[in-house]
Amino acid sequence: MMPSSLDELIEALRCLPGVGPKSAQRMAYHLLQRDQRGAARLGQALTRALEVLRHCERCNSFTEEAVCPRCANPRRDGALLCVVEMPADLAMIEQTQAYRGLYYVLMGRLSPLDGIGPRELRLDKLIARATEDGVREVILATNFTNEGEATAHTVGALLSARGVAVTRLSRGVPVGGELEHTDTGTIAQALAERRTL
Repeated sequence: MMPSSLDELIEALRCLPGVGPKSAQRMAYHLLQRDQRGAARLGQALTRALEVLRHCERCNSFTEEAVCPRCANPRRDGALLCVVEMPADLAMIEQTQAYRGLYYVLMGRLSPLDGIGPRELRLDKLIARATEDGVREVILATNFTNEGEATAHTVGALLSARGVAVTRLSRGVPVGGELEHTDTGTIAQALAERRTL
């Protein structure tokens, strides 16, 4: 019989996305047997994050201040507002170094089967942010999943009805990609969204 504290640790690790019972068990054993210092650091970092992090009043991402440094940066283009699902999506766009506008993080996507609707995503807060003076264009950068597409469609309709200019990230063949190794759906989308040279 397993000690209850070990059971509790394994069950706690299962809250992570993609971690099933066996993976959680392996992680727990690794942390306890091979990396107790890492386990302690993980626990402390998680406790500290829960104590000090909050949502930015402007972009809804995580920050330690009322307004995050990105939103407070006067060199960012306040006329552009990029809407993403999660902070990880924001980080990916930032890594491109191709966008200098501001963001709004939904902290999820519409998923009626999971009980996540416009109220749970607080779309009213996004609408208020997107209709502020100075916002010229809202770029919808939700994922190209069924839920991401539904979210983009809903947000786009809500903002367009209020006279906000809305664009959507384009889809197509990846940079450096070869057609023979690209899926047919991506090729079809690239053909539909082709542009003049």
